[in-house]
Formats: sequence, C-alpha cells, structure tokens
Amino acid sequence: MLKGFTRFLQRPGDRLKTLFNATDAPAASLPSLRVIPRDEHPVSRRQLSENALKVLYRLQSGGYQAYLVGGCIRDALLGERPKDFDVATNATPEQVRELFRNARIIGRRFRIVHVRFGREVIEVTTFRGKPADSTPSQHTQQSEDGMLLRDNVWGSIEEDALRRDFTINALYYDVSDFTIHDWAHGVRDIEARMIRLIGDPETRYREDPVRMLRAVRFAGKLDFDIEEATAEPMYEQAPLLLQIPPARMFEEVLKLFMSGYALETFHLLREFGLFQMLFPETEESFAHYPWSMPLIEKALASTDDRIREDKPVTPAFLYAALLWPGVKARTDQLMESGMPDIPAAHQASQQAIARQLNHTSIPKRFSIPMREIWDMQAKLPRRRGKRAFQTREHPRFRAAYDFLLLREFAGEIEHGLGKWWTDFQEVDARTQVSMIELVADEGPAGSKPVGVKRRGKRRRNGRGQG
Repeated sequence: MLKGFTRFLQRPGDRLKTLFNATDAPAASLPSLRVIPRDEHPVSRRQLSENALKVLYRLQSGGYQAYLVGGCIRDALLGERPKDFDVATNATPEQVRELFRNARIIGRRFRIVHVRFGREVIEVTTFRGKPADSTPSQHTQQSEDGMLLRDNVWGSIEEDALRRDFTINALYYDVSDFTIHDWAHGVRDIEARMIRLIGDPETRYREDPVRMLRAVRFAGKLDFDIEEATAEPMYEQAPLLLQIPPARMFEEVLKLFMSGYALETFHLLREFGLFQMLFPETEESFAHYPWSMPLIEKALASTDDRIREDKPVTPAFLYAALLWPGVKARTDQLMESGMPDIPAAHQASQQAIARQLNHTSIPKRFSIPMREIWDMQAKLPRRRGKRAFQTREHPRFRAAYDFLLLREFAGEIEHGLGKWWTDFQEVDARTQVSMIELVADEGPAGSKPVGVKRRGKRRRNGRGQG
C-alpha cells in the first residue's frame, strides 16, 4: 500500500526524512504545522477530481480559504487513486451555496454542503472550532455522556485540524501553491502505518462513538496498526455505540463491509468487542453453531472478491448472511416447541429482524429481498413437477442459489443439493426433465439428505403416483 510514497521517500536527498524524525512527541499533543512544498511530496493535480478542483478555485477566487482535506490526500500519499474528495473552507454553508447553484446544504447535527456535478458529489465543510461556554445551543450541543449532538461552531483552520478524528486525516492540500499542510504528524503516521486519534481517545470516543468503527475500518482498509492509546478504550467504550441511531449505523455497516476489506474489518471488530454491538444475535450464535463463523467469513470474503472484480454487490445478500445464524437459532427453538418448519422459519425471520432494527436499520428495498433469499431456502429442495422450473424463474433464484452454496461450504447442511442446482442450470431441457423425475421431494435444505426416487414403485389402479 505504501509503494508509491515509499519510492518517493527513497529518492536522492530523502526530502521528508526530517518530518518523520523531527519529534517523538505523541500526536495527541498540540499540532505543529509543517508545510510540505510540491517538490517534497508525490501528490499531483492529475490524481485529483476536476470537479473538486473547480470547487477549490471558485472558493479561492471568491476570497475564501479552501483546501482538499482528509482521505483523498492520505490515499494519494499512499500511492492509491483517491475516490472521495472533501473540501474544507472558512466560507459558511450559506456562502458556499451562494457560489454554487448546484449546491445543497444538508444535515442538522453537522451542517455541510453537497456540490453536485452529475453523479459526483463534492462535500464541502466549514472549518470547525471549539465551542465556548456562551455558544448558543442551536450551534453546539452535547449529551450528558459527552456525545456531540450538534457541532456547528465555525473556527480557523488550526481549530479545524484539532477537530479532525485521526492524524492521517488532518492533511490539507492547498491548490494555490500545491503544498500539503500537515497539522498533526499525519505524514509520519502514514509512514509508520499507524492509526492515531487526535486528542484524548476516551473523550473523542464519547463525543462520537462511531470513531471506534472508523478506526477499525481504516486499519482494515489500509492494513495499518491501531496505536495503543487509540485502541485501549474501545474494549470498555464499545457499548457507547448503542446510543447511535440505527439509521446511521446501517450506513456505517455498509462502509465497513462493502469497501473491499470486509473480512479483515470483521476480525478487527470482533477483537475490540464492536461486532456484538452491531449484530448481537450473530455474535451469540458463534458459541452454539460451529458453521456460523465459516459462513460469515466466506460471505465477507466473497463480497470482497466481487468488489475487487468490479461485480455488483447488494446489502440484501450481506445482511442475509450476517443475520442467518440468529434466524436459524430461532427457527430451531420454535420447531423444538412443536411449530412446523415453514411457519417456524417465517416467525423466526420476523423476530430476528425486529431485534436487529434496534441496532441497525434495514431499508425495505434490502429487507424484502433478504427475506426472499431466506424463504427460497425452503423451496430449493422441492423440485418435483413444475416446482424446479418455477423456482429457477424466481427473481431471487440466483442469490438464493449462492446462499445455498454458502451454507453447504460452511457445513450447516450436507453437500448435494447445490450440485444438483448447478447441474440443472447447465443442461438442456430434456435432461432437466430427467433430473426432476429422479428426485424425491424434501423439506427445507438440510432437513434430510438429497433423495432419489426409487424406480419400479407399486402401481395402484394401473397408474403411477404422479
């Protein structure tokens, strides 16, 4: 990951050497600005979004300060192609909107501006400052636990840098002279491959518990270590995540598991006790179902592979896998109490979703196909007559088939049914009919071995069972 930046550092003169060796003081101390000129860093305008540059130039021509900030500069220094471009400025949201007809102010907790260019959105934030005791509540508000409920106090670029979460995100690129302003030794931490919070970690986590998820996400994505003082409070403060609205947590789950590094991120979440705050029923199932961990790991690894191959992925399949162990546990309990398998599965899915909604919301555009994937698990074993053809034409067949293979891989159910459906999709119509004639109806996948119809059945009244 550091190839591009490391090659730059190894050039004659090693221009950034003094930056890394300048001090051993922790980044939590007050930042000391280091301005890195263009000939001492590898970030080029060719790497940057043309639309982001347009925003910067227009803000500066309007008399405002404006910088590219955060992840796009970090990724460029790492030799990666930047994707998300955020702009920080001393212009207020209203002033930004006056400059751009294609701008819209969003948010209440944190007021920001989205400047839209077709499908690309450039996010513009006003420099944040530290609130004073006399600051009105409509600009800043904290809960009794210290969580920021509203943070719209404007400040200077220096104050804004202190308000950033991690040192590697407190990097500001000035398009007027192509310099990088490093406020918190972020360049040093990039070279050290370290995730480090700015300020006191316990206080920063109380202000916004989602910072724990961001620390883990960056560590998984960048293959960085989490600095000890940044990591230590997570074990005790993980329950603070329960205060975050489920809608916001849903968005965070997508960032965690749909960025191409889901498997590494999953293991880090469990290491710090964060996963159980997102998916408690799944975490509970790991102790009771040996297949549940391989199922989740395989689902996440497959999601990573598809993203790297630029194939489509959907939260519906991801959530279907993440919640399935809990659904299975509830189904088993209901069946043990005497409820038939299909009603038990339906009720179990309703109960599992209801509990999950206390932790992360699941929009209906994803929860409906997720439930269809689960429901199809009971239909896939039933292949007699026209059922196999009807199942094959179901709009969720492919996802349900992939989910079946996932369950077989994990060892939840015996192998066999997945192979049958694989072959059924590849043969001609006549062979499909022959395959159907040879199978015996079953219950839900895994309820009993894949059956084969016995030949030479006794006839009654001269006719077969049909």
